[in-house]
Amino acid sequence: MGGGLVSRYLRQVWALAAKDLRVEFRTRERFAAMAAFVVLTSLLFNYAVDWTLLNPRDIASALIWMIIVLGGLLGLGRTFELEKEDGAMEGLLVAPLPRDALFLGKVIANCVLLGLVEVLAVLVVSLFFQVDFTQNWLAIGAVLLVGTIGFVSLGTLFSGITAGTRMGETLLPVLLFPLLVPLVAFGASSTASLLAGFPPAVVYGSLRILAAFSLLALVSGVGLFRFIVEE
Repeated sequence: MGGGLVSRYLRQVWALAAKDLRVEFRTRERFAAMAAFVVLTSLLFNYAVDWTLLNPRDIASALIWMIIVLGGLLGLGRTFELEKEDGAMEGLLVAPLPRDALFLGKVIANCVLLGLVEVLAVLVVSLFFQVDFTQNWLAIGAVLLVGTIGFVSLGTLFSGITAGTRMGETLLPVLLFPLLVPLVAFGASSTASLLAGFPPAVVYGSLRILAAFSLLALVSGVGLFRFIVEE
């Protein structure tokens, strides 16, 4: 019986995530804004920096994480906007599904969306700045994946808090940025070390801290989300 409940719960989570992904792939509203930010930011840095004085590899890690955070906010800020605008949020809240399933479904959909943006960011930075991401690519991918889970968990939670408020999209970065400092610090430093050619073992300590932060963010989101949506 317990296995049946778990299976039903996972189906509910996936159904919610698939719904959000279908809507996004149909409209491409959030992805288009995030992708445009990636390209324009990279293009701006490409022409604004004197590369005879600076090695592109020295700023590639910071640029990648800046793009992830700032570009990600463009998408995370509208996580609940569609449901709020057409009144579907009330329907979801009265549906016979756990509140944490709704949160996890949103997190999965946002992780997929941001993951696509990160792939685009890596390709664009590699093209514009001639930075080689193939060395230690698996470890770099692990750092980005773990960091994305933490970022999206916090972003989805705080998006639920600010959704429907008059200055929601302005308020979200103000609330979120202070909490992202450790995530960006450990993520960017680990990525920089890997891009510099150091073996993955060098960043295992930072990766464990990053994983602990992301797990705490995810668990906190699951526990707190039900109180947010009941407000």
